[in-house]
Amino acid sequence: MSGWALRESDGGVTFAVRVIPRAGRNEVAGVQGDALKVKLAAPPVEGAANAALIEFLAERLGVRKSDVSILSGDRSRNKIVRVERVTREQVEKAWP
Repeated sequence: MSGWALRESDGGVTFAVRVIPRAGRNEVAGVQGDALKVKLAAPPVEGAANAALIEFLAERLGVRKSDVSILSGDRSRNKIVRVERVTREQVEKAWP
């Protein structure tokens, strides 16, 4: 996906995510600005959308949920996410 900003460092990849909660299903909906746009079925209450995002990214990238963390934006639709034990190429291939 063009326009998506990925930074690889220290055995992991950091990137921006734009979350759309209360969608019909969990899916990647393209790129918005420099962020990966992710639709989640979970509502944005009591951390449900954050937990769903972590689970969704971990499953798609083949890593443990503990390897995915939200660095900033835990109460916002715009988040910065860090995924350990992956390369930039692996992340790019997960969403062609």
